[in-house]
Amino acid sequence: MNVFDRAAVRRHRDRAAPRFESFRFLFEETAERLVERLDDVRRDFPSALDLGMHQGEVARLLADGRKGIRTVVGCDLSEAMAARAGPPGLLRAVADEEFLPFPEASFDLVVSNLSLHWVNDLPGALLQLRRALKPDGFFIGSMLGGETLFELRRCMMDAEMELSGGVSARISPFAEIRDAGALLQRAGFALPVVDGDTITVTYENAFRLMADLRGMGETNAGLGRPRTPTRRALFLRAAERYAELYAEPDGRVAATFQILWMAGWAPHESQQRPLRPGSAAARLADALGTEERKANP
Repeated sequence: MNVFDRAAVRRHRDRAAPRFESFRFLFEETAERLVERLDDVRRDFPSALDLGMHQGEVARLLADGRKGIRTVVGCDLSEAMAARAGPPGLLRAVADEEFLPFPEASFDLVVSNLSLHWVNDLPGALLQLRRALKPDGFFIGSMLGGETLFELRRCMMDAEMELSGGVSARISPFAEIRDAGALLQRAGFALPVVDGDTITVTYENAFRLMADLRGMGETNAGLGRPRTPTRRALFLRAAERYAELYAEPDGRVAATFQILWMAGWAPHESQQRPLRPGSAAARLADALGTEERKANP
């Protein structure tokens, strides 16, 4: 089932690309956090793919040979983004995350920073990522989660219900953290790990938030989004509602970005595996220093 208009995702990124440097603070913050997590992995990765790279926020942090990386390929849906991506010497590709052009077992590492939440077939995209990894290769990525922009979502719904008597899909849907681990397992990743993080940003008002989302290329690309111009009155009422519900003591308003972190390994025979039931070499009762008792029949 398709949820997102991938052509709209590309247009939004193309439009944002010329001024993206002024709006990419969230991507830079999550890139730093992603690479810090990567530093905890005691392995080197000679070749890496930065998927959905935007303008190379992660690639820049990997360019100095971090984690033994010698080659970084950056890939983005938007040609305008890819053309402006750094660092110097980055190998660039323009491709859709849903249709990766890379042969199997091409990379030791795949990273993806705030891009996969726009993918329709996320299990399929993760499967392609896993196939692009060499055996025992590593994937680590971030994407926006279901609590993202819950404040804006509520205020737009309240305003539209008040003015029109109904609501429209004005904020794109995002995945829930409980689903991410199952998606990694379904794609064939070994030792999957998923957790969440929250970044709260404050703005002068809701209009500044909406301007930032446009500058990031993160405006609504859902297939069910309204296709007619939105009345100014709706935005004005939503901004008023936002100030009523979410204003900080200093008058600024808060916006929540939930970050889902995903990690997993391409299967390899050297990896840990659970033992077969009944194959334990020691008794739990002995380890606990207690007496083993049979359950009542």
